[in-house]
Amino acid sequence: MQRASKDFLHRLLDVPGPSGFETAPATVWREEAARIADTVTADVSGNSAAVLNAEGAPRIMLAGHIDEIGLMLVHVDDDGFLSFGTIGGWDSQVLVGQRVVIAAKQGPVPGVVGKKPIHLLKAEERDKVTKVSDLWIDIGAKSRKDALARVRVGDPAVLTGHALELPNGRLVSRSIDNRIGAFVVLEALRLLKRRRLRAAVHAVATAQEEIALFGGGARTSATDIGPQVAIVVDVTHATDNPGADKKEVGDVRLGGGPVLSRGSAVNPIVLELLVDTAEREKIPYTLQAAPRDTGTDADAIATAHRGVATGLVSIPNRYMHSPNEMVDLTDLERAAKLLAAFARRITPAQDFIPR
Repeated sequence: MQRASKDFLHRLLDVPGPSGFETAPATVWREEAARIADTVTADVSGNSAAVLNAEGAPRIMLAGHIDEIGLMLVHVDDDGFLSFGTIGGWDSQVLVGQRVVIAAKQGPVPGVVGKKPIHLLKAEERDKVTKVSDLWIDIGAKSRKDALARVRVGDPAVLTGHALELPNGRLVSRSIDNRIGAFVVLEALRLLKRRRLRAAVHAVATAQEEIALFGGGARTSATDIGPQVAIVVDVTHATDNPGADKKEVGDVRLGGGPVLSRGSAVNPIVLELLVDTAEREKIPYTLQAAPRDTGTDADAIATAHRGVATGLVSIPNRYMHSPNEMVDLTDLERAAKLLAAFARRITPAQDFIPR
């Protein structure tokens, strides 16, 4: 991976931006997009878009959500301890003892997640699963007034930690789900900028996927762009670690290339074009079944407006929804290459109606 791309990836992963509060990572994304795209825009839903060849045809949408899971302050007690709720799906065991940073109005506020020490737990309590209601955030406040001088109810927070590169091209970070998708679609645009392009290609960093009940930013951005075809980039569970059940989600490995979904929201013609493109470009890939919903932005985009021919490309990810998710950098490069090659081959005459 080129140094400029890797530096951008680290900046994007490190900045806090849980669902509904994506401003900081969206700003980083748009700053990088301005170096690549013809035009860069933002909308009221929090989506960011970068466009190449806006007058071209057909319109292709490449989407990756830029939000991450997080926490939100819901109460400050008399002693200055902060109760919180979760933004997105958490395993509450992961939260115990973690450091956090609260995105407060006056600037970041550090804190730690507190829990009753094991020495003080009764025997029957030690065998129980920790709930979010058993936890609190301690920012070192002496009182409610002291705490409220720095934070307020509704402030978001994320677990702290910077992106870390391990041997064999492995990258570890929080927010990989799914800053990685937002990164890949912009990297695809970077590749496309070097070649002549017939289509109009819109790379979109969508908002609020982790909490989207009605499609979030994916639906609003797709309705605005009106693409003839869309490819969503998200993460999927790697099953190459101890305890993983391949019978549940398939044989998915870090370094195995992008994962292409079949079924559910995926248009079968788009899928076959992705498969054929991967094989032409000698990009390894894995097929994955999606018998119901995909749990990604693809579900919202496929049903936006009058319907969009949609594909889903996923990056294998270990330890999802934790502060130490893990991906292989080679998979990111291969996914960007696949998207760029797909966009180059689509013509205005391409028919996406299944027959």
